[in-house]
Amino acid sequence: MDVKREWLETDYYKVLGVSPSASDKEVTKAYRKLARKLHPDANPDDAKAEERFKEVSAAYDVLGDGERRAQYDQVRHMGPMNFQAGPGGFTMEGDLADVFSAFMGGSRFDRGGPPFSGQTRPVRGRDLDARLTLDFAEAVRGTTTDLTFSGDTSRAGRTISVRIPAGVGDGQKIKLAGKGEPGVNGGPAGDLYVAVRVRDHPVFGRQGQNLTVSVPVTFAQAALGAAISVPTFEGAPVTLRLPPGSQPGKVLRVRGRGVETARGSGDLLVKVELEVPSELNDEQRLALEAFAETMQEER
Repeated sequence: MDVKREWLETDYYKVLGVSPSASDKEVTKAYRKLARKLHPDANPDDAKAEERFKEVSAAYDVLGDGERRAQYDQVRHMGPMNFQAGPGGFTMEGDLADVFSAFMGGSRFDRGGPPFSGQTRPVRGRDLDARLTLDFAEAVRGTTTDLTFSGDTSRAGRTISVRIPAGVGDGQKIKLAGKGEPGVNGGPAGDLYVAVRVRDHPVFGRQGQNLTVSVPVTFAQAALGAAISVPTFEGAPVTLRLPPGSQPGKVLRVRGRGVETARGSGDLLVKVELEVPSELNDEQRLALEAFAETMQEER
């Protein structure tokens, strides 16, 4: 891994707005915030934002990698030295090279081999991010699916099996411990954070652990009360008693027919929607007109 001149010229911590003692998570959080703000898609035709985005990306490329960050910190700690640029990186002149070599445990900082090869400190692997889209039923019931790594990671091209717990919500992030980048020199592996997107269902919705469904009823059913059939996500429909005088938007509850998780089961929330007929026959029209007249008389 080459050490770049920018390591001496640029304070990457300052670029990301974090302190040198910041944790890996704090570095990643700062980078993501800046990347969203400065991304070219969010700033079309803004050259300054694009240049700043490149600087932020370059900083995270170093600080977001445990091994490279350790090397960067060691180089910065040594301070400015007499460097000579070469196609494979940098070399040091004179006694400074020997001092630096001794400081780094005997490794030479030259084109003949990787810098810091004598480093034996365990370094934790980098955390990774992934995205996964699930069907509504898969999110409710839980599922096991394959996830293939891509991008700039040593795991690129590899596929792992991922267990998604029942009840995962749209936008939720699942942490898979130890599934990120492998550690260096015996260090622990990083974690994998999977951001989940859940597709909509044509009939049911979600409110946390509760499922939702809308059921149309007629004016007569709402006014007089009725037994109505309600679909459930799992199993046969259930029959509910609609009280007389139920208003549009009234919510009935079917306990235990929501999302089942390790914490328990949610409910099915049934929303009443008034169904107005688009056409009436003569008998229905006369009956409705008579009803309307009685309502006028009561006023």
